[in-house]
Amino acid sequence: MATALEKPAPAVESLPAGRPRTGLRRYWHLYAAISPFYLLFLCFGLIPVGFSLYVSLHRWDGLGPMEWAGLSQYQYLLGDGDFWQSVGNTIVIWALATFPMIFLAMVTAVMLNSAVRFKNVYRFAYFLPNVTSVVAVAIVFGSVFSTNFGLVNALLQAVGLDQVAWLNTPWGIKIAIATLMTWQWTGYNAIIFLAGLQTIPGELYEAARMDGAGPVQTFFRITLPMLRPVLLFVLVVSTVTGLQSFSEPQVLLQNTANESTFSGGPGHAGRTMVLYFFQQTFDNNDFGYGAAVAWGVFLVVILFSIINWRLVQRRGED
Repeated sequence: MATALEKPAPAVESLPAGRPRTGLRRYWHLYAAISPFYLLFLCFGLIPVGFSLYVSLHRWDGLGPMEWAGLSQYQYLLGDGDFWQSVGNTIVIWALATFPMIFLAMVTAVMLNSAVRFKNVYRFAYFLPNVTSVVAVAIVFGSVFSTNFGLVNALLQAVGLDQVAWLNTPWGIKIAIATLMTWQWTGYNAIIFLAGLQTIPGELYEAARMDGAGPVQTFFRITLPMLRPVLLFVLVVSTVTGLQSFSEPQVLLQNTANESTFSGGPGHAGRTMVLYFFQQTFDNNDFGYGAAVAWGVFLVVILFSIINWRLVQRRGED
């Protein structure tokens, strides 16, 4: 007979039959609910991007068999003067449009924020250009900047100045495109700035007024520092959209040169990077080199976005 009693082993509990399953099978209905977005992104986003990279390594006219080219397309791109001209045109147009647009959007937002009556009417009026068809607006601006019957030249003549062939000179083309882009995006960014202004506590402005700060000091000491994240967002978005401009020069300049639709006007002064991509792909039927140009555009946009982000962040740290 045993002198000591042994402690019985604990009984193993069996899992109840109705216990919910864990992992993918448990939440399959949730994954199924969000799957359409990822399927559409896969079909119309990720696969085309990967295919464009694959095409950029081949010579292809869009119909016949592909011919392996390796990195020769990119080597040619680095020495392509037309591509670098389009890069320069795009950067100049972006600069002429973005900085005045941000200034006007900021001023408009401050005015809207201080308005007492008809705020919603003003917001709608300023936002309307952004939802208007770019093609229709470009046609209207083509008439505005017309050499013989344009409104801009009529105003110049009214003050005793000579006419300017806006759509037939290099700088006139760039100014016309930049003006169109500024008019289109000022209201949109003004609404973004207005949303940022409404998050700034009113106590800060009251304390500044009690300390004797004027409107200018209040703007640079309170408003602008508090709006730095919004300014960063506006600058990055404006960089991405501005460096990918296509419809504005394509419609505005399609009847100003006896060349292809994507020539960018006389002297190719309005041929942006995306316009050059379309010219190589659909006018020259060179899909391989067009894909290489598209990746060049992507790298330029990423580079300028990083530069703008770093500049704004550095000023915030200072």
